Amino acid sequence: MVVGLYTDRLEPLREKLAQAVTPFYQITDVPSRVNDWRKDTFVSHADLKLENEALKTELLIHQRKLQQLASLAAENVRLRQLLNASQMLQDTVLIAELIGVSPNPLSHKVIINRGSKDGAFKGQPVLDAFGLMGQVIEVGETSSTVLLISDSTHAIPVQVNRNGVRAIAEGTGDLNSLSLRHVSANTDIRAGDLLVSSGLGERFPTGYPVAEVLQVVRDPGKAFLTVIAQPMARLDRSRHLLLVFENRDRASVPGALSVPAAEAASPTTSAAASSVSGGR
Repeated sequence: MVVGLYTDRLEPLREKLAQAVTPFYQITDVPSRVNDWRKDTFVSHADLKLENEALKTELLIHQRKLQQLASLAAENVRLRQLLNASQMLQDTVLIAELIGVSPNPLSHKVIINRGSKDGAFKGQPVLDAFGLMGQVIEVGETSSTVLLISDSTHAIPVQVNRNGVRAIAEGTGDLNSLSLRHVSANTDIRAGDLLVSSGLGERFPTGYPVAEVLQVVRDPGKAFLTVIAQPMARLDRSRHLLLVFENRDRASVPGALSVPAAEAASPTTSAAASSVSGGR
């Protein structure tokens, strides 16, 4: 025992003894393996059914958790886009969440979770991470109603970001379409042009993206063009929105974010802001 404890001289003997006793371990394990084989082979139909139901339940639970994770990941992406949009603005903004949609298919209105106690007011511009969505038309204490730019009763003064040509963009009742009113036949406008808010009427601040021109139809027999544009905002899917307060209204806005574009935006973001704002 002393030699084995303090020296390695008995190590070869230990290895030979280990190899010699290995078959005995295998023999003594045979009953256990036979028992496991019997349990796996001779399983009753009822047991299999119970196990199958338990596995299905567990699978549903994990699928639900996976769906929640996918939803959280998508919401995280949307919030990051919204944060980038707020950094590009030179006005004070307040983040709001969509909590309801008008059931009337002919009325494009949504309900948000911000009201008078948050500083919301009638006529306030509302954006998502991609462009103008509409304006507040009704204000309650804790919620407000927003009229989308696609509503057939809504119109907004716009200008072509490329050359400054002014026009009026009207809603058509289609979430994916706007039309431009009374555009002269000799107007320099083409598919792909970005339409931004012109600031005329002092309802919407200047330079916010509104729509992209999709189609320009020139009919020699008509004095005006037919111009169809697609809203930049995701009117049918955006859930988190921005309420815009102009610089003169930024005092005492609870929870508002005031991020000057020149200080908060990265070089890439600043370049994008300059492109969108049209030199605001």
